[in-house]
Amino acid sequence: MNFLQRIFANLSRGPQKTVLQEVREDGLHSVSGADLLDWIGQARRRLREAGLRPGDRCGLLGPNSSRWVAMNLAIMAEGAMAVPLYSRQAPEELVAMMKDCGVSLLCCAGPSEIEAIRSCWSASPPVLDYSQTLEEAAPGAGNGSDTVEEESPGRLEVVTIIYTSGTSGEPKGVMLNGDNIDFMLQRTTARLEELMQGVPGNGDDRVFHYLPLCFAGSWILLLTCLYRNNNLMLSTDLNRLADEWKLARPQYMLNVPALLERIRTGVEEKIRAGGGIGLLLFSRGQSAWLRAQENRPRLLDGFWLALAGRLVFTKIRDRIGSELRALICGSAPLAEETQQFFHMIGIPVLQVYGLTETTAICTMDDVHQVTAGRVGPAIRGIEMRLSEQGEILVKGPNIFPGYWNRPEANREVFREGWFRTGDQGEVDATGNWKIVGRMKNIIITTGGHNISPEPIEQRLLEALPASTQVMVVGNGRKYLAALLTGPVSQEESARVIDEVNRQLPHYRRVRRFHVAAEPFSIENGLLAANGKQRRAAIEAHFRDEIDALY
Repeated sequence: MNFLQRIFANLSRGPQKTVLQEVREDGLHSVSGADLLDWIGQARRRLREAGLRPGDRCGLLGPNSSRWVAMNLAIMAEGAMAVPLYSRQAPEELVAMMKDCGVSLLCCAGPSEIEAIRSCWSASPPVLDYSQTLEEAAPGAGNGSDTVEEESPGRLEVVTIIYTSGTSGEPKGVMLNGDNIDFMLQRTTARLEELMQGVPGNGDDRVFHYLPLCFAGSWILLLTCLYRNNNLMLSTDLNRLADEWKLARPQYMLNVPALLERIRTGVEEKIRAGGGIGLLLFSRGQSAWLRAQENRPRLLDGFWLALAGRLVFTKIRDRIGSELRALICGSAPLAEETQQFFHMIGIPVLQVYGLTETTAICTMDDVHQVTAGRVGPAIRGIEMRLSEQGEILVKGPNIFPGYWNRPEANREVFREGWFRTGDQGEVDATGNWKIVGRMKNIIITTGGHNISPEPIEQRLLEALPASTQVMVVGNGRKYLAALLTGPVSQEESARVIDEVNRQLPHYRRVRRFHVAAEPFSIENGLLAANGKQRRAAIEAHFRDEIDALY
């Protein structure tokens, strides 16, 4: 039984069980197993009527919703390849991806998405408005049995094409097959069951999700919940994320570092602004906790830690989420200080590392032994090692079969059966991995020093909270410089950079900087769809400003 057949079997065996919930302003809107099967059955019939055939590529464009989930499952059940697309991405970029893989049908959430695509693609393929298609099959219209009775693919070849973010060039279509997904869902299921072991309840974890389902990590979480027959609560309005979070009361959720760092910064700023005994207890307790982690306690540390824990840390935890078992974090390096902050208040942060090409995941933090700043060991069944240049190489059932129609790119990333991740890494004696940066981002100064910019950028962001983005430049130059965005002054920036420089060797110090009025964004093409910096595009955009720094 492949993952898709197991999901359908779960839905069929528990037709009245809630499997999805949309978190809206007026409460939780639930979808049962039978509801979802009804939608999938209706979608499959409409897909066939629109001419979709096994092996075709089918675009899927829209924000997170239960209907998006139904369409995604229906496309795969028809033996076609789902091509999930990010609704916030520029239409021109979306069109380029669809042309690249030759989509024969595009499924959109509504008129706005359809209009955006047609505005820059007059010869677009047929479009199916799934908000209307599935409105006709409203929840409760049937028992969903026809979906299971329809023939579904046995061994799943390529089931999806997910495009990379294109941070270092043109996005490439990553093909994932049924074996990749089957393997990964077994591993994520095992790790989540380990996380929730001993937690009282009915075995249905409270899982909340706000990141776009078109990204590989989000998609794997969705499939894992359906595979485990576990309800998933979907955010529907990021502007109301804090309110939705409170309503969902999750036990765990998938996050990006930016949100966790924003929460930490917000808490610390509020405590500093409040001053008084609260600030004193937090500061003394935090210092005592950090010394305990380094095994160098002082007299009275136990007293301050106990007092801060009872009067401050517990209150912070309750405000963030009293039922949280853990926060799961991936997609980019998380500041060690942020991970320690959450651990200190009693909410473990478990890091994962992986790429779309590795079916989203290579490593996961050990639930019972987390080391701040590291991303855990390779999951069972996956091999990882370092090349002579320090690049992380991966081998295992999670490795994708290749990029769509990119034979040269395939030859570049595969070496003797190993996938070249393009990431610099370190691994300790216990097999616990640390991600240093991207190989392509390495800056080589005229002095011959090889420098990874990401650790320096992270230090500057932590030391200058008002700055929203930092990018270090200097390849082929005499020294490093930095671009900053956000409401920061020249004076404060200079002071903070001087402080950070004192902690760094001379060749890793930032000598000059520029505060840009325009932030990096997806809309101006300086951020990829997943929020990562497009470094080449940023350097080109600010070429004059960078040249002036030298």
